[in-house]
Amino acid sequence: MSLRDRRRAAATREILDAALKQIVERGPAGLALRAVARDLGMTVQALYHYFPNRDELVTALIVEAYDDLTAAVRAAVDHPARPGDPAFIAAADGFRGWAIANAARFQLIYGTPLRNYRAPDDGRTTGAAQRLAVVVCDALFAGLGADRLSRMELPPMSAGLRERFDRLPAEAIGALPPAAGALFVSVWGHLHGLVVLEAFGHTDFLAPFQAEIFRGAMRDLLAGVHRRLPD
Repeated sequence: MSLRDRRRAAATREILDAALKQIVERGPAGLALRAVARDLGMTVQALYHYFPNRDELVTALIVEAYDDLTAAVRAAVDHPARPGDPAFIAAADGFRGWAIANAARFQLIYGTPLRNYRAPDDGRTTGAAQRLAVVVCDALFAGLGADRLSRMELPPMSAGLRERFDRLPAEAIGALPPAAGALFVSVWGHLHGLVVLEAFGHTDFLAPFQAEIFRGAMRDLLAGVHRRLPD
């Protein structure tokens, strides 16, 4: 990188860090470009040289949060905290651990949508979310071949729902047989729902036993998936 590029990268990093600090202190809805510029001792016009508007700054924060979460989940699968854990249990632990440790960033990507924010049409945020889904999906169906997945025992799917899964992009979960894709969405909803409840403080009354309840639920989900597999 040239000196100019290095300086731009450093300034961009400072802006992202200042914006993240605001989100931690005030919540995602409290993010304001003028406040970010003021904290950095720069004008809003100068900040526009790096992020032309609030949506671009929010998009960068969202993509970075997804990428960091994906890296945490992948690292948890590669190096389980409890040796011998199935890949999905390790992935779920990684997802929960990141969410609890980064509650403000988790709220940014999974909380109430920011007012007047519009995701970019180039698919940056969608692609970041898809990369996370692929890691979790691979962990859920680790070691299972396409043939077994295609013969999973599930309630009959409507023609419309099957067609919808057939049209999903292959880089997300579209590479799965429709039945397996539907099951993944269901499992993902249960996993995500429990983490949201904890990250947003709705299960504080269970402290310090949230992890125990969560892991038990994840094991039940994984057992349910395996019960649907053909012998």
